[in-house]
Amino acid sequence: MLMKIIFKVILTLWLCYASNLAFSQATQMPQKAKSDTLKLKEVVISAQRKFIQQKTDRTVINVSALISTAGTSVLEILTLAPGVSVDQNGTITMKGKQGVMVLIDDKLSYLSGADLEAYLRSLSSDIVQEIELMTNPPAKYDASGNAGVINIKTKKQQVKGFNIGVNLSLRQTKVAATNNSMDMNFRKGKVNVFGNFAYTIRNGYADVNIYRQYKDEVGNPLNSFNQDTHFQRRGYGFLATAGADYFASEHTTFGIAVKGLSRYPENLSTSIGHISNSAGAVISTITSENHEKGNFKNGGLNLNYRRTFDNKGAELSGSLDYLNYTTLNNQNFSAQSYDIAPLSLVHDSLFGHLPSGINIYAGKMDFSQTLATGWKLESGIKSSYTNSDNLAEYFNVVAQAEIPDYEKTNHFKYQESINAGYLNLNKDFKRLNIQAGLRIEQTSAKGHQFGNIQRPDSAFQRNYLNLFPTFYALYKIDSTAMHQVKFNYGRRIDRPYYQDLNPFISPLDKFTYYVGNPYLKPSFSDNFELSYIFKNRLTMSTHYSSSHDAVNETIEIANGNYYSRPGNIGNVQVYGISVDGNYAPTRWLSLQLNGELSNIKSKSDFYTGTLNTSGYFTYLQALIQLSAGKGWSGQLDGNYQSRQTNAQFLTAAKGRLNAALAKKISASLQLKISVSDILYTNINKGTINNLKNTEATYKNLGDTRVGILSVSMRFGKAVKGQRRHDAGSADTEQGRVKN
Repeated sequence: MLMKIIFKVILTLWLCYASNLAFSQATQMPQKAKSDTLKLKEVVISAQRKFIQQKTDRTVINVSALISTAGTSVLEILTLAPGVSVDQNGTITMKGKQGVMVLIDDKLSYLSGADLEAYLRSLSSDIVQEIELMTNPPAKYDASGNAGVINIKTKKQQVKGFNIGVNLSLRQTKVAATNNSMDMNFRKGKVNVFGNFAYTIRNGYADVNIYRQYKDEVGNPLNSFNQDTHFQRRGYGFLATAGADYFASEHTTFGIAVKGLSRYPENLSTSIGHISNSAGAVISTITSENHEKGNFKNGGLNLNYRRTFDNKGAELSGSLDYLNYTTLNNQNFSAQSYDIAPLSLVHDSLFGHLPSGINIYAGKMDFSQTLATGWKLESGIKSSYTNSDNLAEYFNVVAQAEIPDYEKTNHFKYQESINAGYLNLNKDFKRLNIQAGLRIEQTSAKGHQFGNIQRPDSAFQRNYLNLFPTFYALYKIDSTAMHQVKFNYGRRIDRPYYQDLNPFISPLDKFTYYVGNPYLKPSFSDNFELSYIFKNRLTMSTHYSSSHDAVNETIEIANGNYYSRPGNIGNVQVYGISVDGNYAPTRWLSLQLNGELSNIKSKSDFYTGTLNTSGYFTYLQALIQLSAGKGWSGQLDGNYQSRQTNAQFLTAAKGRLNAALAKKISASLQLKISVSDILYTNINKGTINNLKNTEATYKNLGDTRVGILSVSMRFGKAVKGQRRHDAGSADTEQGRVKN
């Protein structure tokens, strides 16, 4: 109701503004020229931005180039990026590798897994300008993320006076939801004020089937377990960012930015499972219900400074950041087991109270200057400190009395400090561009798991110092840059997510648990890529990476129960080739194609012996855009991923077909409609291997077939040359927090 009132007020103000503007323009009489001087009319040159742009050290996805992104979430945009995929657990991979660090305006999200998925679903795509994919980020960026960095850059309006825009969308699957956002900007004199606001109603579902076949030591079938679970995900959330820049002089700018995010998720899962004997007869039935309700809050403050000098473009910048994450989840789990022979009925009930908090402090300073030799020098230092406190209190409910469950109850604290410095050199020769960098990072960490009357205290402490070199080269084979060759190399680290180190046990159902791992070690990788570029339209690449102590989800069976926990699975090698091309045969038609063939090899000591897997997979993506004139435009796109082997998991093939249509009614009003996964083929399913005396399969039918209707309105006048700060000092730590 409040949002409706706000929208009506804003719309009324806009209509008044527009009508007054139209009236004033209509009543103004053209003045007679005072001289015979010939004046040329303003010439406007416009061109549609390409969906994908290749740069020396990154690939840029221009979100505004796609019609189908309107009214969606940031997570749904990522699924359209070439080489990026999101599995049923919310894990993001890039070019087949896990360990992706997600940044929002060069600041890490500090989330992972299902929590990162929920956070990205709560962010409206209408606030996003572009997405940067960096498999080998420059030394300026933190070295975290073996698979690289995904940087989501939000829209930054550059307008004089007061400018405001609203995006409203209705999302329909079997249930309805909304994504609504508003951005504003006000600039006068030396002061610029800006902000983004979003309100999201989440309403989704998923139907999951899990089948497990147990065997004896020689492989003969024993009991089997077949379970169907329906997930209903509801909730709402608010996002607000606001800031101001003060232009003290032509060369000096001070800035401040604050942000706040509040989410109120509610998840309900109901399941029914059957245990059958070796002959297929049902011997036991289990029904369960898991109800989770909570709130997640994230607040942040950023202070920034920039000073430019007349001396050869020298620039000094710095920032201070404070971030806080507060989570409170309450979990009610109940299960009933009905055994046929002997006849028995067992009821279990569990209540969980799960508060957690994370505080992050960070500061950095960067300096850049072009030297007399033509080399551009970039250098900087950074320091960050993280403190997390996580509590899990579980109680078994017996005869309406709550009895502490000390096996699952836990209290975990973690502290970490990282000090870093970097040096980067870049120079453009006649046909050759070279960039080389070196980053040094020193890490100190300690964790403390508090005990209880059944479990003793435990603690760990780690200190390590590492070097991370990077190198890029782009060579123009001919003077017209028709043919180019590009090479890059980088070494990276994957530090464990903060709460993955927490040994909490969280039940999904009576036989499935999520568990943390305090013994996780950081993972290191070396990444190479060689590319050939033709006319800036066709890019063919080959890539190779080798990771040591790679972190992946592992599934272990103990006493018939499944335990999902992160683990160091040893060495992982990924190599492959990719092709990216774009072509516009006419002014009204453009084509985009991306293809990839890769191989993933994993080898590790495992609880069942040696884990040694290898497999190829292909990924294809195509995009067709049409411009029909009179403000009409259309889009048809789709992707396909073949089956993929990654450590324990064999994921089945999947794909989807999407379509969208847009009508630009005026310069300030646009309507869009889109349908994704038209054929309902984007289904996550597969097999879990390397289980002790067990075979397991899963299938996840989610709400991927979506229809979206969106309305975008904007008023304002563009102005050039406005400076906006979009980089903070806490740009790595954010990506390692779970709520």
